[in-house]
Amino acid sequence: MGHQPDSVISLFGPTAVGKTSVALALAGVLAAEGIEAVAVSADAFQLYRGLELLSGAPGPAERELLPHLLVGSHDVSETMSAGRFAEEAHEAIDRALDAGRQPVVIGGSGLYMQAAVADLEMRPPVANSAVAVPADAEGVYERLEELAPKAAAQIDPSDRYRAGRALALAQAGDRPEPGEGFWAAPLRHPTIRFGLVRDREELYRRIDDRVDEMVAAGAAGQVEAVSEAASTTARRIIGFEELPEGEIDAMKLRTRRYAKRQMTWTRRLPEARLIDLSAISDAEAARLIAHSLLDRPE
Repeated sequence: MGHQPDSVISLFGPTAVGKTSVALALAGVLAAEGIEAVAVSADAFQLYRGLELLSGAPGPAERELLPHLLVGSHDVSETMSAGRFAEEAHEAIDRALDAGRQPVVIGGSGLYMQAAVADLEMRPPVANSAVAVPADAEGVYERLEELAPKAAAQIDPSDRYRAGRALALAQAGDRPEPGEGFWAAPLRHPTIRFGLVRDREELYRRIDDRVDEMVAAGAAGQVEAVSEAASTTARRIIGFEELPEGEIDAMKLRTRRYAKRQMTWTRRLPEARLIDLSAISDAEAARLIAHSLLDRPE
């Protein structure tokens, strides 16, 4: 093998931007160089078995072409946290490198991506149960960003419960700001970061099409099958609440709002090269990423 992997590639971007397609193309380019790639998912929701359609997890054919770790790896009844995920992601990445495989970390959650690639100091769960979560879920994350932006940066915008808790605490005078360490936390391995973006209107069309495909494929049936057993974290997947009620338009709107936040996070990534997938093909993006890896000074 001409290249011994010693670094991590991270592909970050909003839902439906095309991360999996680019990763598959990248795996093909690397394979031609004698490098075996393995994907490590940094998605809070693709962890759960039984909700693959709803979470947009790569299907069996895609996983045959590129092995994906931390996809469908946990029972839907399990409660996950970023701290627990970090331990599992670190182990997955280290094992890949030890085996001579190239880890490609793929995600759309800023917190989970940072947890995967960096030594991120995790705050313990808030213990003050006396603080009430705001009842009006809409706009909670936006208000949190205004009042405590650094705290908001550590919360997935789709996690309305955690955002509500953090907002309630901030309004009560307790602002658990993480400091600049969230983005500046030391990386565990040399990491080449790419942010995948698209024209916003194109991205929104892709989101709407994806939701329609989920519905047609039977995502509502998956939700119904696991509804009684699902943990609180599994229930936070966008669509878990909307699909059983037939609220497809609400699911699309919520996903677009989440994607807007993800686009903001993508542009915040330090030392990340942005790739506009509205301007170049998946194959061109893959070659660009591969060259950045292979042309690194030893």
